[in-house]
Amino acid sequence: MSKDIRIKKGLDIKLVGEAEKTTENAIISNFYTIRPEDFHSIIPKLVAKEGTHVKAGETLFYNKDNEAMKFVSPVSGEVTEVQRGPRRRIDAIKITADKEQSYIDHGKFDLSADADKIREHLLASGCWAFIKQRPYDVVAKSDSTPKGIFISGYASAPLSADLNYTLVGKEAELQAAVTALSKLTTGGVHISVGSPNSPLANLEHTTTYKVSGPHPAGNVGTLINKISPVNKGETVWTVNAQDLVIIGEMLLTGKFNAERIVALAGSSVKKPRYFKTKIGSEVSTMVYDNGVEQNGNDRIISGNVLTGKKVAPDGSLDYYSNVITVIPEGDDYEFFGWNKPVFNKISTSRALTFSWLNPKKKYALNTNTNGEHRAFVTTGTYEEVFPLDIYPMQILKACMYKDLDEMEALGMYEVAPEDFALTEFVCVSKQPHQKIIREGLDLMLKEIG
Repeated sequence: MSKDIRIKKGLDIKLVGEAEKTTENAIISNFYTIRPEDFHSIIPKLVAKEGTHVKAGETLFYNKDNEAMKFVSPVSGEVTEVQRGPRRRIDAIKITADKEQSYIDHGKFDLSADADKIREHLLASGCWAFIKQRPYDVVAKSDSTPKGIFISGYASAPLSADLNYTLVGKEAELQAAVTALSKLTTGGVHISVGSPNSPLANLEHTTTYKVSGPHPAGNVGTLINKISPVNKGETVWTVNAQDLVIIGEMLLTGKFNAERIVALAGSSVKKPRYFKTKIGSEVSTMVYDNGVEQNGNDRIISGNVLTGKKVAPDGSLDYYSNVITVIPEGDDYEFFGWNKPVFNKISTSRALTFSWLNPKKKYALNTNTNGEHRAFVTTGTYEEVFPLDIYPMQILKACMYKDLDEMEALGMYEVAPEDFALTEFVCVSKQPHQKIIREGLDLMLKEIG
C-alpha cells in the first residue's frame, strides 16, 4: 500500500514538444563515447587503450581510489580514440562499434546471495556506476552502508521521458534489481510513483510513495527530504529508474545491456517521440532525421532543459540521461523587452507577465536568460518553488563564501545541484545556482569527505 506525499511549493513549466508515446529504433550509431566527467569525483585509471578491442560490458577504466569499481563499454568494438585534457586527464573514450555485438557473460546471478557477493558482482560488472550517494551527489562508496536507497519513478521536469511508458514490460528486471539492492541497506528501498499504474508501484522489498504536486515533486531529493533527511555522518543512495533495468537484466542474464529508451523532445523537433538506443550513442542518430536542421540555430541538450548538458551536433548521449531536448538558441534580444507586457514567457511574478492567466498554456521557450548576472536580490521567489526544508538563499551564499560550518548546519549533506534547478530558473539575479551548489559540494568532499 502506497503512502501519499503532496508537494505544494514548486513550478510546472509546460513546454511545447512533448514526446509522443511511440518508440522507434534509432539509427545504429557508429561511435559510442564514454566521458569520465559523468562520474563526478572518480579518477579514472585506463585499462582499454587505443587499438584495444572490447566486448560490451568489458572494462574501459576503473576507479583509481577503488580498483574493484569498474566502468565498462556499452558496446563491443575497437577503442579508436582516447581524448585527453590538461595534465593528461582522460576526457573521453571513443569506441567504434562492431556490426555484430558480443557481450561479456557474467552468468546468471543468485539473488539469494548475501550483501557482500551482491556488492562484489555489481562492482565487477560495471553496474555500480548507476548507484549514487548523498552527501556530495557522487558515485557511491562501496565500503559504506546507506540508511536507505531512494528511487524516483515519477519524472516531473519539463519534457521528461514518461517512466510509466519507458518501463512497461520491464517488471522482472526492476524486481531483480530492487531485490539485490534491498540487501545493501539497513533502511529499505523507497520508491516514488506518480500513479498506481506505474511498473514500479507493486514491487516486493520496497516501500512505495504516491507523489503529487508541481515540479520538483519527481526529484529524488524531494523524496529523500520528506522521508529521511540526510544528517552529518549518514548516507543514502539513489538510482535512476531506467538504470534499474540495466542492473536487473545483468543479474538475470549475465549481460551488461546498455540499452536506453530516450525521449526526443522540444519545440525545435517536428516529430518528438521515443527512440531505443544505447548509452553514449551519437545524438545525431536521433536528432537530424526529425526535422531539426543540421545547421539551424538550436541547442541540443542531453537531459532536460533545467539540468541537462549542452552537447555539440556531433556529441553523444551522456551516461545518465534518458531524454534529448532540442530548443531554439536564445541569442537574440528584444528592444526594451523589460518594459512591455509579456505574453509568451513563464514567470512566477505577475508584474508585466500574464502566464498566470492561462496556467495550462504550453510555451516554446528558447535558452535566453532575459537578463544579465548581478548580485543576489532578496525577493522570496526561491522559497515559492523550493519544497525542501532548507533555506535556499542562505545555503547558496554559504557556498559562495565557503563557510563549511554554515553549509553543514543549513543541510548541505542532503542536496544535489538538480534540487536548485528551479530556483536558478526563477532567479532575477541570473546566478548559476547549480554550479554554485556543485562547487560547494566539491569543497566539502575535499575538506570533509
